[in-house]
Amino acid sequence: MTITRHAQIDWDEQGNPHSRAFCDVYFSTESGLAETRHVFLEQNDLRNRFTALPDDGRLVIGETGFGTGLNFLCAWQLFEACAVGSARLHFVSVEKFPLSPSDLQRSLALWPELSVFAGQLLAQYVAVHEGFQRLVFDGGRVTLTLLIGDALEMLPQLDGQIDAWFLDGFAPAKNPEMWTPELFAELARLAAPDSTIGTFTSTGWVRRALNAAGFKMKRVPGIGHKWEVLRGVFVGWPEDVPTPPAPKPWFARPLPPAGPRKALVIGAGMAGCTTAGSLAARGWQVSLLERHADLAQEASGNPQGVLYLKLSAHGTALSQLILSGFGYTRRAIERLERGVDWDGCGVLQLAFNAKEAQRQAQLAEAFSPELLQPVDKADAQVRSGITLESGGLFFPEGGWVHPPALCRAHATHPNIQVHLHREVVELRREGDQWQAWDGDVMLDAAPVVILAGAADIQRFPASADLPLKRIRGQITRLPQTEASQALSTVVCAEGYVAPPRLGEHTLGASFDFKNDDLSTTTADHLGNLQLLQEISADLVERLGAHSLSPQALQGRAAFRCTSPDYLPMVGPLADRAAFNHVYASLAKDARQVPDAACPWLTGLYVNSGHGSRGLITAPLCAELLAAWLTGEPLPLPRAVAEACHPNRFMLRELIRGK
Repeated sequence: MTITRHAQIDWDEQGNPHSRAFCDVYFSTESGLAETRHVFLEQNDLRNRFTALPDDGRLVIGETGFGTGLNFLCAWQLFEACAVGSARLHFVSVEKFPLSPSDLQRSLALWPELSVFAGQLLAQYVAVHEGFQRLVFDGGRVTLTLLIGDALEMLPQLDGQIDAWFLDGFAPAKNPEMWTPELFAELARLAAPDSTIGTFTSTGWVRRALNAAGFKMKRVPGIGHKWEVLRGVFVGWPEDVPTPPAPKPWFARPLPPAGPRKALVIGAGMAGCTTAGSLAARGWQVSLLERHADLAQEASGNPQGVLYLKLSAHGTALSQLILSGFGYTRRAIERLERGVDWDGCGVLQLAFNAKEAQRQAQLAEAFSPELLQPVDKADAQVRSGITLESGGLFFPEGGWVHPPALCRAHATHPNIQVHLHREVVELRREGDQWQAWDGDVMLDAAPVVILAGAADIQRFPASADLPLKRIRGQITRLPQTEASQALSTVVCAEGYVAPPRLGEHTLGASFDFKNDDLSTTTADHLGNLQLLQEISADLVERLGAHSLSPQALQGRAAFRCTSPDYLPMVGPLADRAAFNHVYASLAKDARQVPDAACPWLTGLYVNSGHGSRGLITAPLCAELLAAWLTGEPLPLPRAVAEACHPNRFMLRELIRGK
């Protein structure tokens, strides 16, 4: 995996940014705004297209080279001025060398007229690391998906259709890798019918290469120092070029459900609340059905959850999901009350044995120091405020969150109706509607249902065979003492302990695959205290834990829900019997792809199996579900979305002949 580094910026006498690596300017020092508007907004006819968007309409812009974000901010400003209030702008941009937050702030300060939009970008420009990073503005009306990495590595992973392309980047002579036939083929693959394109260069070979990729390009008058620029429209994939392979049918997007945009979300924990919020932000009417008396009463109800990244140095699907999900959640919690609902105090993962130390050394080589930093024992003690037995890895952007607050923040939307004390016992399909029943009482109906109730989704026949397993976990709440307030960061080993929230530390957590009783046990409290001892004997003393009566300890237990491969299950559900019949030939030859559409259970989706990572994975997976349902670009690489797809297990069983 390539470590993403921030752009190296030099500043000229006028305070304008220049790329040290490419020896080129980010924008014209005299007419940057005018050039952006002429080359990208006018050549893509965005004023008229934004104005023509219907209620709940959407336009998707793609860009090569995010740079300072100037093009994005200008497009957002025009969208805000022209589009109806319910329309949405989705902006997808690739960037190999993102600016640091301080350099971005300094660059955007040059354009005071964009300050309203720039301020919102800067506020969300947190935890932007390699991979797919989603930023959300104006209550979901504007979405920015940054693809942090090399364009020819990132764009092939994108699943979506682009309505207008901004072909930017440094000049072809300075950065030829951004102006290749291979890249133009990716633009064509992603182009929606009649997609448009604008670029500042009028170089003949660029125009000819874009024409060869399927765009009809022409030169038009430029502005400022540019005599000519290029504009074009996508006319179709070239006949003499093989078409890109289509997604496998069992991972293809189902047709959008017919009827009103209404959904039932069953389960109001982290997965359910964030799913409801993502749909509501897109104009859907959502009924959130919860059997308990309040939101977040099960695994999402702990007082403190840790924003901890269990990564792999090898770029696995799970690692990619965690890195993207961490950024998305980390930006979302900025809207909560710091100190009560969250604290970005950092997370310290101790190198508590040789194997862990080796794993951490590999991670330190694979990821940037902005994400994680190796620290020795002395530095670890300074950062944590307590005595420790080892150093480890420090995650400066990590911390803790009060999960119920994050759930409430997502579920508080005028398009969401929360229905408590509603236990869905049965789902029935009547016409184009799913009906939720409790005995003889129909609770609600909608064309779409999302099952978000962790392992309890197995009560429904359509999802009964999903291989989900419950793991009981118990946390212990310890009253802070004057001495324990020295703890200044979350510290993890086999367990974790967090700085105090409202006078209490959270300590945890046990893992029990066999116990189905949610009553707290003294044995698990003692086990948690042993985890604390392994983290820091000093903190044990500071908390006076040795003198606490185990029978008097307070805490809570809940069930995590995980899958055999530890990836969540997110996406549309298929009819199992029909699936096995349609794709039976895979048992004989797994390499073939039968030309048959997947037998979807129309309008039935699942968001479950997040295990102990729900804070990081569930909110972004809610965005993934919303993209499945609305035809938007996916917020994760296509391969990661497929790795999380519930059909993966039926597919594996067929291939293995089970």
